[in-house]
Amino acid sequence: MQAARKKTIALLICLVFVALLSGCTNWKKEYDALYVQHSNLQGRYEAEQRAKNDLSDAVAQGQQTIDELQRQIDEMNKTPADATGFGPGVDVEFDPTKGTVTVTLENSILFDSGKATLKQAANAQLDHIRSVLRDGKYAGKPIDVVGHTDTDPIRKTKAQWKDNWELSAERALSVARYLMQKGIADEDIRAVGCGASRPVASNASTAGKAKNRRVEIVVYLRG
Repeated sequence: MQAARKKTIALLICLVFVALLSGCTNWKKEYDALYVQHSNLQGRYEAEQRAKNDLSDAVAQGQQTIDELQRQIDEMNKTPADATGFGPGVDVEFDPTKGTVTVTLENSILFDSGKATLKQAANAQLDHIRSVLRDGKYAGKPIDVVGHTDTDPIRKTKAQWKDNWELSAERALSVARYLMQKGIADEDIRAVGCGASRPVASNASTAGKAKNRRVEIVVYLRG
């Protein structure tokens, strides 16, 4: 009887020992899993901090550029075209509040009526704009290429386009693709079609419609 009790006690001790060993193994697995999770979270946190710091630096540098452009316009009496570096003959608007530089190109320079294929004659002006955009103060800045039309329905090429929205988008894409082919990074640029929704003049006159048919290249200095 005594021997049986000893065997039972020994068996219980073995079972407890095995359970403890199993428990230790489980705790180690949990620890290893938590350590990996912690390392991943730490890596993500550090990457987000670097991105945040880079963004802060970009915003600060952009603000310096904005302040300098404003100084040249205010104190040196430069035109926006000259201050921004695009030079005479280019329609440039500088908005210090929004932190944007907008170059406006008339559609008559870029495209034939109702079409979205760039004219050969447009290459020289687009090459000039591209060379300025690759300058230090604009390099890596976000760029929107925005297409606009007047309110007239498409007639000559109505079989090609569903409406003015589609035509304006394709024209913006044509300019954006040209700039990318010439070295502007594709991650820095996007194309937007606005159709006739953002006029800058009355569509009641021929002159007003001509102003509304345009492509804008918008650079975001704080980006």
